[in-house]
Amino acid sequence: MRVGLVCPYSLSLPGGVQGQVLGLARALRELGHEARVLGPCDGPPPEVGVTPLGNTVAALFNGSVAPLAPDFPCVLRTIRAVRDERFDILHLHEPMAPGPTLTTLVMSSGPLLGTFHAAGASVAYRRLRPLGTRLNARLHLRCAVSEDARDMASTLGGEFELVYNGIDLPRFAKATPWPTEAPTIVFVSRHETRKGLGVLIAALAHLPRDVRIWVASDGPETRRLQAEAAGDPRVEWLGRLSEEEKAQRLRGADVLCAPSLRGESFGMVLLEGMAAQTPIVASDLPGYRNVARHGQEALLVPPGDAAALGRALTRVIREPATAATLVAGGEVRAESFAMDRLAERYVPLYEKAIARAPAAP
Repeated sequence: MRVGLVCPYSLSLPGGVQGQVLGLARALRELGHEARVLGPCDGPPPEVGVTPLGNTVAALFNGSVAPLAPDFPCVLRTIRAVRDERFDILHLHEPMAPGPTLTTLVMSSGPLLGTFHAAGASVAYRRLRPLGTRLNARLHLRCAVSEDARDMASTLGGEFELVYNGIDLPRFAKATPWPTEAPTIVFVSRHETRKGLGVLIAALAHLPRDVRIWVASDGPETRRLQAEAAGDPRVEWLGRLSEEEKAQRLRGADVLCAPSLRGESFGMVLLEGMAAQTPIVASDLPGYRNVARHGQEALLVPPGDAAALGRALTRVIREPATAATLVAGGEVRAESFAMDRLAERYVPLYEKAIARAPAAP
């Protein structure tokens, strides 16, 4: 089968959707299918099998700042790529996002499968519901990565298959642990309000003096958050990491902290920590509960509660038995989300979408 996976976000930047698209394409190739990724790139394509569709701009979408490419040149490149590649099925990730996915949804006459990732209330979905409902009807099959994502997308109508995200287990499990000299907490999410880095910084007051915190990535609130940390020597600001270094940092850290406040449809970052065999402390959010159970794969704390976050992080650092329990549970849990299993799940869905589509003239 020849599969085209269309991503709306820059493939040059780290992100949950981008990682899913690239990882699924690799897994489909391992199964013997031809899979090609179409998406914007701010620089050279990140790996083979990618068709770059142009540069991105920072745009507000679904309550977050996202690297999108809604410009006319990208539209033309998308139309040309879809026409020339002659895919058996086009798999659109976030079909309603401005740029390549929405262009493909509007312009393509072939079989279309859409996967919806975002969760939470969407102002755009509400305001554009009549148009969105008509566009959504063009999909021959719809999937959502979590119950929350399904609830949000279902406002556009139609039935949805629930297909959880996948994780490239070997990439994290086999990474060389980054060396540490003190108990180390790692944060790897984007620096924006909903990701909760401000809560982790507030939790510094409740953490031992001998801990170290690795803060990876960046975002619109980086400078403000650095000022809030007030030069605390326990915090090391790493900036954007390569995927290789991120895996190494996750493997080397004593605990992964995911203190998001809202808007998490699926705990991808938690799965990465589990695959890296690292204990996890995270917010008690519905999206995270798709992946982790309190006391078994993670310690879950009330969102926004800096004191509770500090206590949970300290517990994992100071109690080896607790850390070992979380690691063991996480390893087992991550196995059920292996990327090769996800690819095997999607293949029959592609076949179903193809069967539903009108025959080509």
